[in-house]
Amino acid sequence: MQNLETEATNASKYLSLVAREAEEKFNEHLPVATDAPFKLHEAMRYSMFAGGKRLRPALAYAAFELFGGKGDSIWYASSALEMLHTFSLIHDDLPCIDNDDFRRGKATAHKQFGEGTAVLAGDALCILAFELMAKTRKVNAIETLAKALGSYGMIGGEITDIESEGKDVDLETVEYIHYHKTAALIEASLMVGAQLADASDADIKKIQQFGKAIGLAFQVVDDILDIVSTTEELGKDAGSDLEKRKATYPAIIGLEASREKAHAFYEEAIEILKQLPGDTSVLRSIAAYIITRVN
Repeated sequence: MQNLETEATNASKYLSLVAREAEEKFNEHLPVATDAPFKLHEAMRYSMFAGGKRLRPALAYAAFELFGGKGDSIWYASSALEMLHTFSLIHDDLPCIDNDDFRRGKATAHKQFGEGTAVLAGDALCILAFELMAKTRKVNAIETLAKALGSYGMIGGEITDIESEGKDVDLETVEYIHYHKTAALIEASLMVGAQLADASDADIKKIQQFGKAIGLAFQVVDDILDIVSTTEELGKDAGSDLEKRKATYPAIIGLEASREKAHAFYEEAIEILKQLPGDTSVLRSIAAYIITRVN
């Protein structure tokens, strides 16, 4: 456990460093709030700067570095990834889906700006993300992100999550939801970083497998934290999964078995890293951070 905690501390420092530079780029890439339509642009910036770990930009940057990437294309991608993640959170929090009042300790977009503005702010962030990705001129990276978001990706996971709410579901359904709703974009973040660095197909495949493992670990930990943490600790509504009878690992296999499952995904991820070239210590530390995080 001590080694995991040390690794997680290293990851926290790395995440902070990447986040600082990434947020400067967010500021450049987002419309300014003094441009019309004012309320829409304010809502976009509010949601993007509401906090967060900036995990997806950091994973993309780490993969880009690992495979020797050069140039500024990674910053277009890092902004796009965070915009897509933020778009998903805005829509996830809406009254018609999860109806959450808080996200990262702040009022959710629909509580702050109204439902209509929140929907459109999410839409605008999604569209702007692909405008930025087009600037990379990497068709394979654009395709990777589109697949991670569509009906075979995040949106497919979201609809299955909605349809499963309040029902008795099996572990296979939970795994489907977790992979598509959460792990797919984490996996894509790493793949995009590798693709922008012109990594080989074999290495992209390995980084994809690593991303799937840590993405699933991330969501299992999220399920656990929803039960064992407070709203203040999480920065969002705690206990909502249980209240809404969401399809989660603890609901199906219990809390302790869920902890074991998260560690199993972590161990799988570490084994995959051993098959990649170069210094993978940053990715190893981020994997440790994911399973030891408290919010």
